[in-house]
Amino acid sequence: MKRFFAAATAALLFALPAAAEVSLRDTAALQAFLSKGTPCCVIDARNAAKRLSAPLAETLPYRKGLKIDPTGVVVVIADTDARAIEVGKALERSSKAQEIYAVKGGARSWRAATGAAASGMPRGFIIPKNTCESGTAIQQY
Repeated sequence: MKRFFAAATAALLFALPAAAEVSLRDTAALQAFLSKGTPCCVIDARNAAKRLSAPLAETLPYRKGLKIDPTGVVVVIADTDARAIEVGKALERSSKAQEIYAVKGGARSWRAATGAAASGMPRGFIIPKNTCESGTAIQQY
């Protein structure tokens, strides 16, 4: 009977999905990850003022109690490394994420890894003269 119970317990443990692990990733590690084209869910956990003044494209703003059901890696960008890890651990408890990356260096590292300019727009983005008009751009980043 003890063997049956031990085998059943072991089977249950292996059947449960492994908990996500939160790891701190620097710019080089992020670039390597992003170059693979792996899908990711990017969470912006910076304070509201920074999110408004320097938005990051295609991110989901973090709020306490956020529930996500990611299909890929979760990437957390915050004001500090400690905050990114804290939010990552909160998401670890509330989601089914298999991997969670906390961005070491915050938005600056994320922009460096993704090639985005300080404004949050990608490098090489062209602002057209007029949205209804084709022609030479007024300004190029």
